[in-house]
Amino acid sequence: MGDIGRSRRVRAERAREANEEEYEVDEFREGTISSRGSRFNLIANELGLAAARARKNLSRQYLFDGFKDGLPIHPDNRWYRAWTKFILIWALYSSFFTPLEFGFFRGLPENLFILDIAGQIAFLLDIVLHFFVAYRDSQTYRMVYKPTSIAIQYLKSSFLIDLLGCMPWDMIYKGCGRKEEVRYLLWIRLYRVHKVTDFFRNMEKDIRINYLFARIIKLIFVELYCTHTAACIFYYLATTLPPEQEGYTWIGSLKLGDYSYSNFREIDLWKRYTTSMYFAIVTMATVGYGDIHAVNLREMIFIMLYVSFDMVLGAYLIGNMTALIVKGSNTERFRDKMADVIKYMNRNRLDRDLRNQIKCHLRLQYESKYTEAAVIQDLPISIRAKISQSLYMPYIENVPLFKECSSEFINQIVIRLHEEFFLPGEVIMEQGNVVDQVYFVCHGVLEEVAIGEDGSAETVTLLQPNSSFGEISILCNIPQPYTVRVCELCRLLRLDKQSFSSILEIYFHDGRQVLNNLLEGKESNLRIKQLESEIAFHIGRQEAELALRVNCAAYNGDLYQLKSLMRAGADPNKTDYDGRSPLHLAASKGYEDITSFLIRHPVDINIKDNFGNTPLLEAIKNGQDNVAALLVKEGASLNIDDAGSFLCKAVSKGDTDFLKRLLSNGVDPNSRDYDHRTPLHVAASEGLYLMAKLLIEAGASVLPKTAIPSGLWGNTPLDEGQMCGNKNLIKLLEDAKSTQLSEFPYRSNEITDKIHPKKCTVFPFHPWNAKEQRRSGIVLWIPHTMEALVTTAAEQLQFAGASFVLSEDGGKILDVDLINDGQKLYLISET
Repeated sequence: MGDIGRSRRVRAERAREANEEEYEVDEFREGTISSRGSRFNLIANELGLAAARARKNLSRQYLFDGFKDGLPIHPDNRWYRAWTKFILIWALYSSFFTPLEFGFFRGLPENLFILDIAGQIAFLLDIVLHFFVAYRDSQTYRMVYKPTSIAIQYLKSSFLIDLLGCMPWDMIYKGCGRKEEVRYLLWIRLYRVHKVTDFFRNMEKDIRINYLFARIIKLIFVELYCTHTAACIFYYLATTLPPEQEGYTWIGSLKLGDYSYSNFREIDLWKRYTTSMYFAIVTMATVGYGDIHAVNLREMIFIMLYVSFDMVLGAYLIGNMTALIVKGSNTERFRDKMADVIKYMNRNRLDRDLRNQIKCHLRLQYESKYTEAAVIQDLPISIRAKISQSLYMPYIENVPLFKECSSEFINQIVIRLHEEFFLPGEVIMEQGNVVDQVYFVCHGVLEEVAIGEDGSAETVTLLQPNSSFGEISILCNIPQPYTVRVCELCRLLRLDKQSFSSILEIYFHDGRQVLNNLLEGKESNLRIKQLESEIAFHIGRQEAELALRVNCAAYNGDLYQLKSLMRAGADPNKTDYDGRSPLHLAASKGYEDITSFLIRHPVDINIKDNFGNTPLLEAIKNGQDNVAALLVKEGASLNIDDAGSFLCKAVSKGDTDFLKRLLSNGVDPNSRDYDHRTPLHVAASEGLYLMAKLLIEAGASVLPKTAIPSGLWGNTPLDEGQMCGNKNLIKLLEDAKSTQLSEFPYRSNEITDKIHPKKCTVFPFHPWNAKEQRRSGIVLWIPHTMEALVTTAAEQLQFAGASFVLSEDGGKILDVDLINDGQKLYLISET
């Protein structure tokens, strides 16, 4: 019985020790950090799957006093924590003594000067230590042990202000001839008060200390510190006036009962400080009795500022006291939750490692404000998308299934992922089942197992991080080929089939790349090879549907949808069943923005539909002059097949506006149809005066002749106009003929007969002359009259007295129509 009693006492004593240790709240350890990978480690630790590794890390981190690799100092090092307590005392002293030194001393006495130097040496040592103390990264909550990173982080944060605070300003003040401006630099040391506020913040979280007591102590400290600083400034304002004006200050004019403060500098220091403190407190509380008040303008201004600040301070103090009564602060909720968890752990006698892991997890939630994904469901979808991208993008980018896919496609995948954890031995997918999920491995190891008909299991492959499974069943619409089983604790990202399919419908080019990656990454014995034709047909159908959607967006002028489809990989050169591209439709509708957008992409600007129409011709047909000008500027051309017939039809319809646009965009007005008719022939034969005028102004010739079945040339436009009988039209054509003949006396055939131009070679001698009398000739275009031919040849050959030409047989040629193309002619005179 005695042994049983002793064992019970030992267990009770151990329980009390455990309880005492539970009430120590430190910063959460390195074992848990807010990054997603570390959360995976946390779950592994909680499940006891890595207990040995956790104990090893804990022993390394804490039993060896927090040093990592013997270089940086861990913040939880017991000696460093003792140093922080020591430097806290100096920070508290410096925070209160700095305002006192500024207000009541003009140069420190010897004993205080030595104390001040000792304090600055302590802070210098603290600066040196900061270059070796590891810190926790604010973004990832990971402990940083790299000396260079530690030094850079400290240099970028508070190094400069800490160094300036350690300067011996009292000695500098005396060395500079006691200049008053130097003393203002003392206020730099007030930055050290943050060490005191950090101490109070940690004390509030320490559940061994009563929360109400910790908060009240903190509020009292804030109130005393503010009034202490104000009291020192009040006294400073009184002592910075000339001695003869010190009677006109709040303390110099003060008289309490029979006691006068007229010579206040001779009064005991403690009494002067008490009087200043009394003035600061009654001013802050606004309950002054009138015995102490501002006297000069400087004091009035400072008191106004001070009372304004006191209103804010009073609201802060009252609000905090109210919160203590209501009990609703985050810190108090954390303390209550921690106390309940500790009671639970003690009642269930959980082991020490698991206790540490649970406490670290709770501290992680409090410090990093991290919670499960359900908490962010109230956030806008754009913010949740950014969160998913920052957490999951590094994993998805490295998945072989998405190799060479667009960043937009990967972004859409990432924002639809869900995170899940699986224990070893769990079966996620079974062979032969129809699955509707795709999984991506972040941490852990899984195995794909092939189950034979006899029930035998064979491991096909191991799925490491950055692997995927379930995609074959979804993409190929076949049952799951393998069973997927967990080997180690796994953290997976899940994507449902509906989301995956909807993304692939838009990003079909990426879908084809996914299929290619799937074929490259999987074994050839899969039945996926048998479905390649079906998948290719499916992709072809998607491409056709997407081309129709692109054309629809261009037809409706929806630039936003068109850009979205283009970003999704749509080809702007794809045509519909009539061969029309998006540029055809945008040009016909006159959408300048869409036309400009399509031109900037690699589109064929002169593409023709099944009817031979180019985008420029569509714009001209529909009167879209701005779009037509834009296309011409970018190098577009009409490229009309059988331009002569096209122009003749346009003239016969009488559409002058359409004809103007065609001619202004470079269509040759002398183009001929199958009968060698020009548009001017049609206009003249039908009596279309305005049409004929437009054509002539555009450079149409009145001289070419139509063809007749006999092979000879038929009528000119003037002949057609004379048969029509329109006098105005006949006069227009006659004037044009005379003008064209006068302007082009020797190149009329070149101008008016572009389809079959004729030329000849003229020699300045008789065809029967001896060889020694012959000279070189000249090649000329055959004009429409013999007179023009003779005149032009004589001028070019400098032949005087020329009157007619002969053929090689010596026959005199009287009409140019008798001259064949390339014929040799001989220029002679009558003599």
